Amino acid sequence: MTVAGAINPRDELATHLSALRAFAIHLTQNVTRADDLVQDTILKGWTNIEKFEPGTNMRAWLFTILRNTYFSDIRKRKREVADPDGIHASHLYEKPMHDGRLAMTDFRAAFDKLSPEHREVLLLVGASGFSYEDAAAMTGVAVGTVKSRANRARARLCDLMGLAEGENPLPEDHATAAVLGRSGTQAA
Repeated sequence: MTVAGAINPRDELATHLSALRAFAIHLTQNVTRADDLVQDTILKGWTNIEKFEPGTNMRAWLFTILRNTYFSDIRKRKREVADPDGIHASHLYEKPMHDGRLAMTDFRAAFDKLSPEHREVLLLVGASGFSYEDAAAMTGVAVGTVKSRANRARARLCDLMGLAEGENPLPEDHATAAVLGRSGTQAA
């Protein structure tokens, strides 16, 4: 009982369980799923009881909740992928964004420590993709000098970053990989 002798609508919820269960079994064609659906309905009804207008039909209100919950579940399941063995899920991951930012910060700090000639050649040959010949023509030095500077700059950059030879500081960053000579398109 509540104030002024009014009946608490929550007290009426239990009186509709059997009708809700019968309706849920009809919708789902599965007793276990029907019981889960009734439980979800009662929980939603209980937590949203303030939305129920006393004096109206509680059974209709609960059936509406049950029906809406059922159809929401169907829509949700259409988007789900069956993966009982976890094979699909084991291939899904997202690398944290902060790792890339930290690695890029480390790369920039190391890159800034290189001599201006080494930075220039890495930007031309690595990041911009120019051939050694084109870079030599742009900088006015011999092709061998460009190759030598690029090789020494890459080695120094790896050393500054504490990387082993062939280790990529930013696996998803193709420009940085190119600067370090791992693009696969760079001539030696």
